[in-house]
Amino acid sequence: MSQGPEDWTPRQYDVHHRTTYTYEGPVESCFERGFLAPRETPSQRVLSNEVVISPDPQVMTEHVDHFGNHSFYVEIQTAHNELIVEKRSRFEVHWPQPDLAALDRWTVASAAAELLESAEAVERVGHLLPSPLVQPAPEVVDYCRSVIGPDMPLGEAILALTRGIYRDFAYKSGVTTVRTTLPELLELRQGVCQDFAHLAIGCLRSLGLPTRYVSGYLETQPPPGQVKLAGADASHAWASVMVPGGGWVDLDPTNDHLADSRYVVTAWGRDFRDVSPLKGVVFAEAAGASTLNVAVDVTRV
Repeated sequence: MSQGPEDWTPRQYDVHHRTTYTYEGPVESCFERGFLAPRETPSQRVLSNEVVISPDPQVMTEHVDHFGNHSFYVEIQTAHNELIVEKRSRFEVHWPQPDLAALDRWTVASAAAELLESAEAVERVGHLLPSPLVQPAPEVVDYCRSVIGPDMPLGEAILALTRGIYRDFAYKSGVTTVRTTLPELLELRQGVCQDFAHLAIGCLRSLGLPTRYVSGYLETQPPPGQVKLAGADASHAWASVMVPGGGWVDLDPTNDHLADSRYVVTAWGRDFRDVSPLKGVVFAEAAGASTLNVAVDVTRV
């Protein structure tokens, strides 16, 4: 995906995200938790957010989690064969363009040392320690060292890792799951955005740089001459690395560039498990198989 100066300009987006679960038999009750409201970030302002759930929930509560995300608990005690969770949000988005050359005043190792002294301890450690889906396996360390190292200038290293994962892995859906480990990904050499974000996080953490998982959306364009299909967009994921000076740089190895004003953030966490859009349990005598359909539209206003 190409990236030019116009991609850093301010703009507004409408995001429509519809999740539909269909069951063969009736579900008596379900209990769900998810991120139904997006978060405010330095790069975006949430102008509006509306959530509609069918059937109507008997309980819906909200709290702000450890990472500052808006987490919702939903309880439905009405028998149903279909659960629909629909949210519509409007955002004002403006990402600043990172100055990678300025970051080259540090090496990766000296940046890690600087953050050890200057960064807020809980935030630094929380995004540096292993997490359920990002473990410091030897295969991850070996791959990281084949692309970047502690003596490389920091800005160069961020760019090299972004380009390296894009070069070394093929995007292919259906070959990995939410339980795929990083050693398995390194053997497969193919996966989706969630996998590539996890790998980037594992590499940067192995070098002492706190890195978080970012869940959100990316504006896409149809092929030349074709009309954009309704519901054809999708959720997206990328990584964000802490840098000296109190900032973060968001990198998207799936598309080989840094996050710009085409990116909309929903939630931050240590890995996918912290920011899963919707998860829960259902109770039924014979619900049978279920199907999941997700339709997303990201439309520039």
